[in-house]
Amino acid sequence: MNVPQCYHKCVVRLFLAHLFKFQPVYRRLNPLEFSESKRWFERSEQAILGGVNSPSRSFKAVGGGIPIVMKRAYGAYFEDVDGNTFIDYLGAYGPLVLGHAHPHVMQAVRQATEDGILYGTPTPWEVEFAETLQEAIPDLERVRFVNSGTEAVMTTLRVARGATGRNKIVKFAGCYHGHSDAMLVAAGSGPSSIGIPDSAGVTPATASEIITVPYNDVEALASTLEQHRFEIAAVLVEPIVGNFGIVAPQTGFLQQVIDLSHAAGALVIFDEVITAFRFHYGTAAQMYDVHPDLYALGKIIGGGLPIGAYGGKQVVMERVAPLGPVYQAGTMAGNPASMRAGLACLEVLRQPEIYERMNSFGQRLETGLHNAAQRVGAQVTINRVGGALTVFFGSQPVVNYEQAVRTSSEEFAALFHALLRRGIFIAPSKYEAWFVSAAHSEGDITKTLQIVDATFDELYR
Repeated sequence: MNVPQCYHKCVVRLFLAHLFKFQPVYRRLNPLEFSESKRWFERSEQAILGGVNSPSRSFKAVGGGIPIVMKRAYGAYFEDVDGNTFIDYLGAYGPLVLGHAHPHVMQAVRQATEDGILYGTPTPWEVEFAETLQEAIPDLERVRFVNSGTEAVMTTLRVARGATGRNKIVKFAGCYHGHSDAMLVAAGSGPSSIGIPDSAGVTPATASEIITVPYNDVEALASTLEQHRFEIAAVLVEPIVGNFGIVAPQTGFLQQVIDLSHAAGALVIFDEVITAFRFHYGTAAQMYDVHPDLYALGKIIGGGLPIGAYGGKQVVMERVAPLGPVYQAGTMAGNPASMRAGLACLEVLRQPEIYERMNSFGQRLETGLHNAAQRVGAQVTINRVGGALTVFFGSQPVVNYEQAVRTSSEEFAALFHALLRRGIFIAPSKYEAWFVSAAHSEGDITKTLQIVDATFDELYR
C-alpha cells in the first residue's frame, strides 16, 4: 500500500456508482455556495502539495469535492471565505475542547506574544505547566515537552527501547499514532505477524520491528507476547480509540494489556494524544483505573497551539538525556506561547460542569442521530464516550478496526456532504469523531438535530 492504512481504507471504492442517487439530494438541501472556496483551493493546488497541508483535510475519503476554506472561527462556529457559517464538530480533530478563540486562552497567547514567543531557555511557564500536568495525572512522575503528538509517540518508542534493550513494538490495528516511519506499518498476513510498510518510503526493516494485533483482542496479544517473549520493548495502545472512530475498550482489556505486557518484560505506552482531558480532567487511564509506564500527550493540552508531551515513571524517564543515554531534543519544545496557552486551557477545564455538559450534549446527539436513522430505516451503529462520537453505517457493533472497515463508506459520504451543505461541519471520514466542545450550546444541539432529521428524511425517503 502506498498510503497509511487509516486513510487507505477510507477511500470510497464504489462511491461514484453508489452515491449517484444522492446527487440531486445535495442540490435540494438548502445548498450553501462554495465558489470562493473553489477559487482558493484551485489557487492552493498550484502552491501547496495536493492543496492541503494534511491529507485528512482533503475530501478524498468522502468521494472528493472542494475542501471548504475557512477564514474565521469563534466559539462553536466556522466562517468560510464565502461567508457561510457552520456549527463545528471537527474541533480541529480534537484539540479544541473549549471551542475556537476561547477568551482566557486568547489572552494568554496575546501576553505570550508580547513577552517574546521563543527563548531557547528554561521558562517559568514550562515548570508551572509540568506541575499542572503532574497534579492532574499523578502517573507523570517526570514529563518532557515536545511539539506534536507524533513527536511524543515517536519518543516514547525510543525511550522504551532504550529502557528495555529490546527492539520490537506491538500496536493495535487501525490505531493512528502519528506519521513517524515506525507507526506507518500495517498488519502482516496474520494477527501476530510482523508488519509490512503502509506507506511508500517506510523500509521493510522498520516494519519488521512492529507487530500489529486487533484491538480488544486479549488472546491475540497474549499469543504475540508469548511468541516474541524476549523481543518486545513496549505495547502501544490508545486506551479509547479515536482514529478508526470512537471505540471504547471492552471490560478489563486495558488491565490485561498491562498485566500481559509486564509479565513479558515489556513496557506499556498509552497514546492519550486525543483522550487526555477530553472526557474528564485527566486521562482515559484514570477513567479505567489503570497505570501505564509511559504516556504520549498532545492536542488539548496545547489549547490550540502546537504541542506534545511524554512522561511517566521516573525510573523509565531518567533514561532520557541529559540524565540518560536516550537522546531527544527540540528547538521549539516548551515554547512560551504553547506553555501559556496550555496552562490557560487547563485552568478552564478544571470546572467539572464543563465535562458534564459535553457528556449531556453528546448523549443528546447520539439519541437524536439514532432516532433519525431508525425513523427512515437506515442502519447505524453509534459509538460514543462523553462528548465524542462516531456514526458508523451498519447494523453490527464496532469494537475493532476490521469491523469499522466493513461499515458503509458511501452512506457516510452522503451524510457528510448533505450536512455540510446545511451548515454542519464534521470530519470528512467515516473513521473520525464528532467532537462536542465547551462552546456548544443547547441551541446548537437542537439546530443540529433538526438538520439531521431533515437530512436523513431527504437521503432515505
